[in-house]
Amino acid sequence: MTQHNHNELNGIAGEILQIDPLLKPYESILRDRIGRIQATEKRLTGGEMMLCDFASAHRYFGLHFEKGQWVFREWAPNADALYLVGDFCGWAEDPAYALQKDPETGQWEIRLAPEVLSHGDLFRLRVHWSEKSGDRIPAYATRVVQDPETGIFNAQVWMPDKPYTWRHTGFSMPGEPLLIYEAHVGMAQEEEKVGSYAAFTENVIPRIRDAGYNVLQLMAIQEHPYYGSFGYQVSNFFAASSRFGTPEDLKALVDAAHGAGLAVVMDIVHSHGVANEVEGLSRFDGTLHQYFHAGDRGMHSSWGSRLFDYGKIEVLHFLLSNLRYWMDEFRFDGFRFDGITSMLYQHHGLGKAFVSYDDYFDDSVDADAIAYLALANKVIRQVRPDAVSIAEDMSGMPTLAMPAGQGGIGFDYRFAMGVPDFWIRIIKEYRDEDWPLGRLWHELTNRRAEEKTISYAESHDQALVGDQTIIFRLAGSRMYWHMHKDDMDMDIDRAVALHKMIRLLTLTTAGNGYLNFMGNEFGHPEWIDFPREDNNWSFKYARRQWSLADNDHLKYQYLGAFDRAMLFFAGRFLLPSYPGPQLLHLNEQDSVLTFERKGLVFAFNFNPSASFTDYAIPAPAGSYRLILDSDDADFGGHSRLHPETVHFTMKDYSTGADYLQLYLPTRTALVLAPEPDSRKE
Repeated sequence: MTQHNHNELNGIAGEILQIDPLLKPYESILRDRIGRIQATEKRLTGGEMMLCDFASAHRYFGLHFEKGQWVFREWAPNADALYLVGDFCGWAEDPAYALQKDPETGQWEIRLAPEVLSHGDLFRLRVHWSEKSGDRIPAYATRVVQDPETGIFNAQVWMPDKPYTWRHTGFSMPGEPLLIYEAHVGMAQEEEKVGSYAAFTENVIPRIRDAGYNVLQLMAIQEHPYYGSFGYQVSNFFAASSRFGTPEDLKALVDAAHGAGLAVVMDIVHSHGVANEVEGLSRFDGTLHQYFHAGDRGMHSSWGSRLFDYGKIEVLHFLLSNLRYWMDEFRFDGFRFDGITSMLYQHHGLGKAFVSYDDYFDDSVDADAIAYLALANKVIRQVRPDAVSIAEDMSGMPTLAMPAGQGGIGFDYRFAMGVPDFWIRIIKEYRDEDWPLGRLWHELTNRRAEEKTISYAESHDQALVGDQTIIFRLAGSRMYWHMHKDDMDMDIDRAVALHKMIRLLTLTTAGNGYLNFMGNEFGHPEWIDFPREDNNWSFKYARRQWSLADNDHLKYQYLGAFDRAMLFFAGRFLLPSYPGPQLLHLNEQDSVLTFERKGLVFAFNFNPSASFTDYAIPAPAGSYRLILDSDDADFGGHSRLHPETVHFTMKDYSTGADYLQLYLPTRTALVLAPEPDSRKE
C-alpha cells in the first residue's frame, strides 16, 4: 500500500470515529474493511474504467442480436460441452448449435444466422460435465416463461418489432420524506388469480398517487419458480417475472408511475438464489461452487437456498451488472436490498442476539459481502446520482447507511426493523392500560443520527400467514361482521382508534421515511397466504379487496381517509425527515405521550377508559390550532374536539416553563400547529 493510500484510509477511518467514538476499538478492522473495498474495486476495474462500466456483463453475456447475427455467450468454466436447444432444433442436440469454449476464461460462445431464431422462440442450454448432463436456463436470460400445462420453464427469445417508447423521461426522485407504498403485482387485484402489470398500472397506481405516497416499492419482479416464495427465491436474476406480463408491460408500469409522480424502487434479492438446478444457477456448470460457496457455507439452512460467493470476480460481475440492467432497461429509481443480515454474517443472523458492537466485528462477518454491498451502492450512484438504496438489516450494523466517503457501506437508508416487532409485542403481551410507553418511545426514536432510517408499523412480513396484520390483531374475526358504519361495536371502535394512533405515531417519530404495505392503509383484513398444497392452491388470501375501501357503508374508508390526511400533513411539514422529535411529556400511568417536532405539538392519549380535561403538557410559547384529530368523525371517531379552537400556552411562574392545557379524549391522537406569528422569540 502506498503512503498516499495509507493516509487516505486513516483519514476515512478517522472520520467514522469522530462521528461514532464507540467504534474506536474496531479502528483497525474498519481500516481493513475500507482497504478491502478499494482493493476489490481496483481488482475489478484495473483502475482503467469506472465501476459502472465494469458492471455491463449483461451487454456481453446472454443472447444478443449483433451486426446482423445472433450471438450467445455464457460463463461455465467446469462444463465440457454446451449446446443451445429449443424450438429451432426440435430440442435435440445438434453439432451446429454447439458453443465454443475459451479455456482460459471459461466463457462459451456461438454465432447464428438471423433466420435461426425468431421472437418468441423457446430455448435452453444443455450442459455436459464429467459424463453427466442437464438442461439449464441461461444465467443472463432476460425473458423466462412457464408452460401453463407442464409447469416447465424455458428462456424465450425476446425482440419485439418495436421497442418500448418511454413517455415520461427525465424523472427525478422526490425529495424527503420518502413515503413508500410496498406492493406485490400478483396479489394487487381482487379476483382470485394472479394479477398483471397492466392491471396494476390501470387500477393500483392511481390509488397510490391519490393516497399520498411518493415511492412505489415493487416486490417479486425477478423471476422465481415458486409463486408462494413472495419473490424471494429468485431463479433468473435478469428476467422480469413473466407470470405478470411482458417486459413492455413492466416498462409501461414504471413509466405510468413516473407520470403519476411516483418513484419506483425494486425489491432486489442478491442475498441468495433458489436451489433449483434447471431454472436457477445451482450446479449450473456441474459444480455447486460456480456462483456459490462450496460445502455447507453455500447453503442457507433455513431458506434452503444457495449463498453467493462474493469473493469471486465473476459473481461480482454478475450481481453488479444486474443492478445496472434493471436501472438501464426498466428505469427503476433504486433498490431495496433484501436479506442484508444474511449477507453480512456467516451465521446469517440465525439465533443471534446483537447485544454489543463486538457482534458487528467478529470472525462471523463476511468481509467480501461488505465489499460487494459498498461497490453495489457505488454502481447505483454512478448510473443514477439521485437513485436510492435501502438496506433491510435486522442486526443494526454500524456504518451500513453512511456514505462511502466517510467510510460507510453507502446505503441511503436502513429500515427500522425493530419498530414493527415492538408494536406486535405490545399488542400481544400487554393490556391496553399497561402499554410501556417509555420503552415504546425508546424503540421509535432509537437510531443513529448519522444514518437515515425508514420506519413502519407493519410491512408484508407482519401480514404473512401464521402472523396477522395490526388491524386483525386488534379486531380479530369481528371484522367480518361489525365493520358497517352503523354498527357501534366496541371492539371495532377500539381497533379503528388504535390502528390510526399506531400508524400516526410511527410516521411522526420516524427518521427520514415511512413505509406501508398495500391495503394496510385502510385496514385490509386477514393475512397473506399464497396458493400452496396446504390451502388447496387457493388464491383467497393472495389478493387485495379494494372494494372494502371503496364501500361508503364500511369503516375501512375511515382508515383510508385518515391515512391520506396523515400523509398530506407529513408532506406539508416535511415530516418525518425533519430532525427530532423532542419528548415533552410521558406518563405511563395516564397512558399519555406528547412530543414536539418542527414546531408541531403531538399528543397521544392511549388510555382505554379515561379522557382528560385541562391536561397540562409542556410546549413552546405561542398559540396553536388543531390540524389533525384522529377522533374526527371523518376518520371514524366521535368528534369530541372542536376543530376551530385556538389553544394558548400559559406560563408556570414557579418554574418559568410554558405549557398547554388540552382536552385529551380517550384513544385519540392530536396534532397542533403554531398559528402564524404566534411563536415568541
